[in-house]
Amino acid sequence: MKPLDPRLLRLSRTARGFIVAAAGTGLLRTLATIAIAWGISAAVTIGVDAVRDGALPTTFAQALGLLGAAFVVRALAAWATDDLAARAAARVKSELRATVLTRAAERGPTWLAERSSAGFATTLGPGLDALDAYFGRYLPQLALTAVATPALLVAIGIGDLTSGLIVLCALPVIPVFMILIGLATQALQGKQSDALATLGGAFTEAVEGLATLKVFGRARRQVARIGTLTDAYRKQTIGVLRLSFVSGFALELAASLAVALVAVSIGVRLVDGSLGLGAAMFVLVLAPEAFAPIRQVGADFHAAQDGVEASAEVLDVLDDDTAGDVHRAPAIATTKAAALVLDGLTIHRPDVVIGPIDLRAEPGTVVALSGPSGSGKSSVIAAIRGALPHEGSVTLPGPAGSTAADRTAWADQRPRLVRGTIAENVALSATPDGAAVGSALGAAGLGLDPSLPVGSGGTGLSGGQAQRVAVARALYRVARADTPLVLLDEPTSALDADAEAHVVATIRRLAADGRIVVVASHRPAVLAAADVRVDVGSASVAATSGARA
Repeated sequence: MKPLDPRLLRLSRTARGFIVAAAGTGLLRTLATIAIAWGISAAVTIGVDAVRDGALPTTFAQALGLLGAAFVVRALAAWATDDLAARAAARVKSELRATVLTRAAERGPTWLAERSSAGFATTLGPGLDALDAYFGRYLPQLALTAVATPALLVAIGIGDLTSGLIVLCALPVIPVFMILIGLATQALQGKQSDALATLGGAFTEAVEGLATLKVFGRARRQVARIGTLTDAYRKQTIGVLRLSFVSGFALELAASLAVALVAVSIGVRLVDGSLGLGAAMFVLVLAPEAFAPIRQVGADFHAAQDGVEASAEVLDVLDDDTAGDVHRAPAIATTKAAALVLDGLTIHRPDVVIGPIDLRAEPGTVVALSGPSGSGKSSVIAAIRGALPHEGSVTLPGPAGSTAADRTAWADQRPRLVRGTIAENVALSATPDGAAVGSALGAAGLGLDPSLPVGSGGTGLSGGQAQRVAVARALYRVARADTPLVLLDEPTSALDADAEAHVVATIRRLAADGRIVVVASHRPAVLAAADVRVDVGSASVAATSGARA
């Protein structure tokens, strides 16, 4: 596992800036540490001379002043590093989440369908939250190690060449221990990350299907299942912590033995007079500091492993350019056009190939996509709105320069309702236009109070009511954005005959206003109201009789 993934620096400007800033504060801390060692050695030497001579020179106060200033500078540098780390972690998490969500939107629902939604959410949520330790502890320590270790080694060599050589020979022992321990923890950390993703997925699935589980009396079984997964994650976490403790002990032991070698060498030469007291004190103070950064970076690496795993998964998604090219839908033609034109539209699914479909629908036309369930009606609508990869071309009606989203209003087969009021669900806004919402609800045949609260997923509404809220959402967008194309996916599948007739009349009014309406349905009343019928299963296009009456 890489100590620093270069892709993180390439994709995040904040991460690059933080590494440079951390190196700067690390250099300041190192210089302050060297000044502290020099101040201590000078104060001790001057103090010994003062005891022998019976007089305290003015240089003693100067040495103490330098020592105090160096402690203040090192404390300020440490505080600046911590502050920069907290800010950088927040910004990098925000950058990575925004980039991943943008990339996911570009690649479309097919790409997302190949991944676990719960695992994906866990990675973007608590997974990336673990970057706090990565940026707060590991990366600053890594930058400090890169700057401090060579500088301290040079300072020790200048103070005493023999001690410098001993430190130089002992330093590689710690990285060797780190590599060996890292190889042992890599598999264990991967299992912990997988256990967290599994736990998150199980919990998300249980919450999403809670209503169904309660209906069939199976909710209690999920408690035991989640408890088992939680216990597995706990054991994996304890295993990682246990190994982290052992690794910390090994690194401390190696560093302590190396410092002991330096101390013994200095003591022997100090006794025989070949080394002065000032140099001995200077080296003795700096020797532990030379080993401290590289020892601490090994310990912090374990603390930051969750963030390393999560960032690696996110960076793998962002670097998956091949998958993006395969799954990204072709661009929808957005030049000025009055008609909806499908030219050889072909959609490849694992179970079926849909198309090719050739269609030209002028303003005022209702196009019905017919066929049995699973034939691909929803896929054709997704391709028209640019959310599904396809072959052939799609030209949308609308003014030049506008995007595909600006030209389209859409109602999904499965109403995606969120917690809030009916008005907020129709407008998808916390400040809906009351008049426009009321008009849209009336056109959809739903006589409920717009201020009525709705739970997540449409809790509190029947299936037919939720479906008409989705239709009203499309009608609200038509009224607000004046979209020339309206796409409705099974808008009446859960409605009775009277409610269906109301929606069908609304569809005809949209066409009479000069809009193109594409509706996927298997209901006879909807198919009878269409001007053009497309049998998706056979890709045949035929005009219907009497639709405009």
